[in-house]
Amino acid sequence: MNPERLSKIMARRGLCSRREADGFIEQGLVFVDGARVNRLGTKIDPESRIELAAEARTRQETRVTILLNKPVGYVSGQPEGKYPPAVALIDPANRWKCDPSTQKFSPAHLEGIAPAGRLDVDSHGLLVLTQDGRVARRLIGADSEVDKEYRVRVKGRVTDGTLEKLRHGLSLDGRKLKPARVERLRGDSLRFVLREGRKRQIRRMCGLVDLEVLNLKRVRIGRVRLGRLPSGRWRYLGEQESFRG
Repeated sequence: MNPERLSKIMARRGLCSRREADGFIEQGLVFVDGARVNRLGTKIDPESRIELAAEARTRQETRVTILLNKPVGYVSGQPEGKYPPAVALIDPANRWKCDPSTQKFSPAHLEGIAPAGRLDVDSHGLLVLTQDGRVARRLIGADSEVDKEYRVRVKGRVTDGTLEKLRHGLSLDGRKLKPARVERLRGDSLRFVLREGRKRQIRRMCGLVDLEVLNLKRVRIGRVRLGRLPSGRWRYLGEQESFRG
């Protein structure tokens, strides 16, 4: 088989993100078939055995993942104009009092934390922020198999044909969308389940079938649900929780 970059293989195997892999390699914390590798860009046989040094594994174990019920009016990433970033809500005062995790908050938990998937400023619901590249890749990598569920209130006429187009027949930016699960709930509400996250995807999908989105809330990512987490509050991802089984 043709050799591939070590960092790419590490990310594909779920050992860490490519960015983390480069850091571990530079620090000499990666072993390939028992030999230490510390040169960036190293290519190896894709079938090689890869191991992380104990120090690297310990670092991964201390990285946290936070679940936030993002309110409308906050952006997922960097601040945009008058809109503050969602990470500004991550402080002890906003931690959910019913958080089942015994993890103690530390300012170090905000170092390098980033959203794994986005919600636009007009949308609310479950947002994942993580220091762990493995989690980020699992949720937003090109090969992610983790689905995301939304409750969407719309204005306009919803027919069986409308639903069929939303499920299978649309393209954005010249590229066909992956099949989506879309079903009608009560009144003017729809349930969307997607396995991709193009920019403002649901709003744009609805616009293509003459529907206006009035309210958009993400309620689930994989096996992790928003549940009773109040708006503007956050909690840690529990040790026994996983986005996929």
